Amino acid sequence: MKKYIIFTLALFIYSLTFAQDVPFDKGLFKEKKDEFKIAKQQLELGYESYELMPESYIHFNHDDFRMRKMYHAEALSPMYDAYKFNPNNAQLNYRIGRAYLASSVFKEECIPHFQKAIKLNPNVAADVHFYLGQGYQLTMEFDKAIAEYKIHRSILSGKDPLEVEETEKRIKECEVGKKLVAKPERVFIDNFGKVINSKYPEYGAIISADESVMMFTSRRNTSTGADKQPDGTPYYEDIYITSKVDGKWVSPANMGTNVNTDEHDATSAVSPDAQSMIIYKGNKGNGDLFECKLVGSTWSKPQALNKNINTKYHESSCSYSNDGKTLYFVSNKPGGFGEHDMYVTTWDEEAQDWGEAKNLGPTVNTKYNEESVFIHPDGKTLYFSSQAFETMGGYDIFKSTLQDDGSWSTPENLGYPINSVDDDVFFVINGSGRRGYYSSFKADGHGEKDIYQITFLGPEKPAQLSGEDNLLANIAEPVREKVIEKQVDAATKRITILKGVVRDAKSLKPLLSSLELIDVEENKTLAKFESNETTGKYLVSLPSGKNYGLIVRADGYLFHSENFNIPETAAYQEVEKNIDLQKVEVGSTIVLKNIFYDYNKATLRDASKNELDRLTKLLKENPTIKIELSAHTDSRGGDKYNQDLSQRRAQSCVDYLIKNGIGTDRLVSKGYGEEKLLISDAEIAKLKFDDEKEDAHQQNRRTEFKILSK
Repeated sequence: MKKYIIFTLALFIYSLTFAQDVPFDKGLFKEKKDEFKIAKQQLELGYESYELMPESYIHFNHDDFRMRKMYHAEALSPMYDAYKFNPNNAQLNYRIGRAYLASSVFKEECIPHFQKAIKLNPNVAADVHFYLGQGYQLTMEFDKAIAEYKIHRSILSGKDPLEVEETEKRIKECEVGKKLVAKPERVFIDNFGKVINSKYPEYGAIISADESVMMFTSRRNTSTGADKQPDGTPYYEDIYITSKVDGKWVSPANMGTNVNTDEHDATSAVSPDAQSMIIYKGNKGNGDLFECKLVGSTWSKPQALNKNINTKYHESSCSYSNDGKTLYFVSNKPGGFGEHDMYVTTWDEEAQDWGEAKNLGPTVNTKYNEESVFIHPDGKTLYFSSQAFETMGGYDIFKSTLQDDGSWSTPENLGYPINSVDDDVFFVINGSGRRGYYSSFKADGHGEKDIYQITFLGPEKPAQLSGEDNLLANIAEPVREKVIEKQVDAATKRITILKGVVRDAKSLKPLLSSLELIDVEENKTLAKFESNETTGKYLVSLPSGKNYGLIVRADGYLFHSENFNIPETAAYQEVEKNIDLQKVEVGSTIVLKNIFYDYNKATLRDASKNELDRLTKLLKENPTIKIELSAHTDSRGGDKYNQDLSQRRAQSCVDYLIKNGIGTDRLVSKGYGEEKLLISDAEIAKLKFDDEKEDAHQQNRRTEFKILSK
């Protein structure tokens, strides 16, 4: 019994001692003078770095990644040395918890230190319950987090309305988190693996519309400013590039000194065709946006965007529209609805520069921060990160849709596990809408942060419909070329990605050419762009619901036209079409794809005038050329009827050219009827589907011109 009493008393005394807040007083450590001296020095060093830590991260930009690691390393390491000497100091435990909470990784380690600080001294800090609530929120222990936030709110007693508001917001975030976690989205989230990710940080992935090119930001030992980082981290940010070959991403390469400098250089946006890129450069807490162009195989040096975009404030991210005529960006300049707002500017053709910027309005901008804007290639789905709306913590990723009246729909949270309780930013999504990319800290990561791929599976299907064959979507039929990939119906965007190579028709060598995208029905230009002068590659995003004309020109060559009538209901597809240009020489024949007649008549529709105007311009630029303008029918219908109809249609085109100033002696009209079919009846008979057969007949029904003499 005596032994039991002695043991119990000793345990009580030990527990009492453990629960006491032990100050760093040398009088309490007389037998450990040398160890105390070292621990006190480390404590003071850690506290000095701790005092530099901001209360909160008002701005989320590329610099925050560096700040968080710096504060974590410089404050936490010496404080932890002091902690190992005296683990029972309440203030030290509180500050270690704050340092963990501010770090990029190991945030959850804040919880035991906050718990211990409260146990040692319940009044250690007025906000300790608030930060413990953050720790629980980050580990998705939402009920515990709510309990801590409510304790903090009761302590405030309305003394600070802003703190009360922030605490109420945190409680709401936890409620949203509970709701989203209870009904997770059907997605796969996969690490890109060691081909892209390294032991260093990778983030800010940007992709071309067809996912063939990716740029991202990394701080590796191969960075341009590798040995010049002053804040304790080893390397500056550089931009890296990779491409997909045979369905696999190749090893990324540093983009070189034209793009990367001795300072921080980070990704912001890439055009759908990956021929233009905008990068972010930080400058003493502010930042500006710079544009680079791909000229052949070389990227140009960054040029600062104009004053309608860049200001003395912080411009952090941006995104090109599908036609390159609109730019969305984020700025914290005065006059917005909150700290960082989203803005839009359009290209001024007359000034050849970006026009005045406009705020996107209060539907998508709030009194909190909006960041990481991205406009989908469909031209109407906006993705962005926000601290407002219904988030489950930090920044969540939302989407909003541009309405017919020019307004934006109420933002929709992308859900869990896409969004987490921490900051979710730098989100982009491919043209199909099935795959997204972002950066995250996860247990399976290769470094401090990695790039992950999100595969959206769409709503769950009934069991009997869940087979792979039933999930494949039908491909729209505006052009029957090589279709690259089929998509899951539930997740697809309604756009067509048209891409290919512009070449010389005889040598098949790539050509630099100008491409013009036209709305055929409204007879207006939608966009102008160029093929790459080295590779001849081009890419254009075509939202469904229009009849498009594509005109391709190069010096010394006849123009080439294509027509893509894409119905509103057309699902996502990728179409690969190489365009071979013919030189201006005798015998060259061109199909005019944008010539349209009334049904079974020779009357030209208004939509044909743009094409004939281009032919008129070509003939005026080459005043000695004589051409034959011919019309062709398919094999259906009587021979005499087809011959007569084709002759009248050819003559209609000639009459239009004569009316617009082309001499009759330079023009010959010829109707061939069904005499020169591009696709024979025998070949058509072998086709399995009616839509394929109709497409073949459509190719036979055509208008052409041929150079007879120069």
